[in-house]
Amino acid sequence: MSASSAVGTFVVWDYVVFAGMLLISAAIGIYYAIADGGQKTSKDFLMGGRSMTAVPVALSLTASFMSAVTVLGTPSEVYRFGAMFSIFAITYTCVVIISAEIFLPVFYRLGITSTYEYLEIRFNKVIRLCGTVMFIIQTILYTGIVIYAPALALNQVTGFHLWGAVVSTGVVCTFYCTMGGLKAVVWTDVFQVGVMVAGFTSVVIRTVVVQGGISPILNDSYHGGRLNFWDFDPNPLRRHTFWTIVFGGTFTWTGIYGVNQAQVQRYISCKTRFHAKMSLYVNLLGLWAILACAVFAGLCLYSVYKDCDPWSANIVPAPDQLMPYLVLDLLRDFPGVPGLFVACAYSGTLSTVSSSINALAAVTVEDLIKPYFNLSERQLSWTSKGMSLLYGVLCIGMAALASLMGSLLQAALSIFGMIGGPLLGLFTLGILFPWANPTGGLVGLVCGFAVSLWVGIGSQVYSVLPESTRPLHLSTAGCNLSSLAVDSNWTAATEMTPLTTTLLKEAADRPYLADHWYSLSYLYFSTVGTLVVLAVGLIVSLLTGGRKQHLEYGKTLVQEDLIFYSLFSSCKANDEKQVEMLNWKPSPTKVSGTVNPVFSDIELDLPENKEKVNGVHI
Repeated sequence: MSASSAVGTFVVWDYVVFAGMLLISAAIGIYYAIADGGQKTSKDFLMGGRSMTAVPVALSLTASFMSAVTVLGTPSEVYRFGAMFSIFAITYTCVVIISAEIFLPVFYRLGITSTYEYLEIRFNKVIRLCGTVMFIIQTILYTGIVIYAPALALNQVTGFHLWGAVVSTGVVCTFYCTMGGLKAVVWTDVFQVGVMVAGFTSVVIRTVVVQGGISPILNDSYHGGRLNFWDFDPNPLRRHTFWTIVFGGTFTWTGIYGVNQAQVQRYISCKTRFHAKMSLYVNLLGLWAILACAVFAGLCLYSVYKDCDPWSANIVPAPDQLMPYLVLDLLRDFPGVPGLFVACAYSGTLSTVSSSINALAAVTVEDLIKPYFNLSERQLSWTSKGMSLLYGVLCIGMAALASLMGSLLQAALSIFGMIGGPLLGLFTLGILFPWANPTGGLVGLVCGFAVSLWVGIGSQVYSVLPESTRPLHLSTAGCNLSSLAVDSNWTAATEMTPLTTTLLKEAADRPYLADHWYSLSYLYFSTVGTLVVLAVGLIVSLLTGGRKQHLEYGKTLVQEDLIFYSLFSSCKANDEKQVEMLNWKPSPTKVSGTVNPVFSDIELDLPENKEKVNGVHI
């Protein structure tokens, strides 16, 4: 029995809602292609003329974070493993503070377009090229999967045409990126985050009504062990604990918010540093709201299917299809609402893909074309648009390739994390450690990347055993198993794939590293890569004369960049000013030579006249 035949199916109104979302997104691209005379320079196209304000950029950052993986994957994660995922609220707070107070001030002060420009400013061209190539490879690979994976999940549950969805979203996304540049990306994200919230809200409200309120949902979740917020087990092999989520998750997401071109490009497009910082902090509110929606949606899933799990009963073949199944089950009598949820999932895809395309165009133009070809601003603008078109086509092609990859999909997603860790380590090395030199940076990057690949690929070859993931019990006691044609000998509590069962039987043949090093929580992949780069980079730098190099001011984090230092300095200056005013006397006083902070930007050229009147040069 297919899921779609067991519940509802898509009707005309659902397709109308989905098409409406695509048309409005395309219209925004057309508007910004012609508004204010169009995108005349590459700076206008790639950076929005550095004139963006905090709130739309914040919503754009939130929309890109909330990909279709969040819409489909997070609720099923909570459904299977419990609400511990909500601890990511602490992680997001740490990530935003680190990004806003450490990475943003340096990038904004240097006025860069590509984050990899910083690697040349701080180290050299070779390291910049390495960073650029790593980013391009990981982003094309990841973006293709982001387009294909949700399309497959929605197709298998709703019957929504697979390649029609892949091509239409890819084409629309490429269209508005190519036509409108960063401004179109940001404002379509603002629209799409509204669609995503509406989609989530419709599902949650309907579930609350069907289940008789919020209390029954929380009660079911409590008795089903889903309200497992705290687990302080320090074991790094455990998939999710408080420590893996807060410590490992901070490294993983800082690699995205702190140094990834797709995110950095937007907040440094703000018109002032204050707006840039505010965009990150306002975005934090959005992250919390989305996390709350996704976690509660997962609890709703469990409350509805606590006695008959559609995945265990083989109604849906994969956990990420549970949310679309719930939508068609509960909202089949509301034409257009299932279409709103699909538009919600695809809005997540569009926002992520559009950010990636724009970022890919930016790094290609700034890092691979501009330094080697003497082009006018008009030519660079057209080149940027051409790159957006090229990368859009490549991402659609990558989605087609992803359809042939099968079980390698998860491996490709892990590679995205494996590359992000070493790059985070490299940027951290440059920004926080003035004695880090190019030799240390390059050797550290190579070593960190090698170790990340080692643990990441090993984890794909040797599957993690269930005791590390600890899935919670799922029941099929309330299902009519005979009508579902499910094997009566099947046990719901095992939740083990054939591969895992085979591995358990042959546990003696598994190498020592398989159950220790390769079983490391996926959230620590980025942590390992970052720490190896820092350790190796610092040691090599010290051994190759790093302390002897002299850096120009502003290439690393300076005291003035820290918000606490700025606040302290401001308060101190105000206090000194008040004391000076209270102690002021009209009688002649000797000049002390102390610089008044209020006038610190003014430099006077005094003549060599030694005569003084009341202690002041004349």
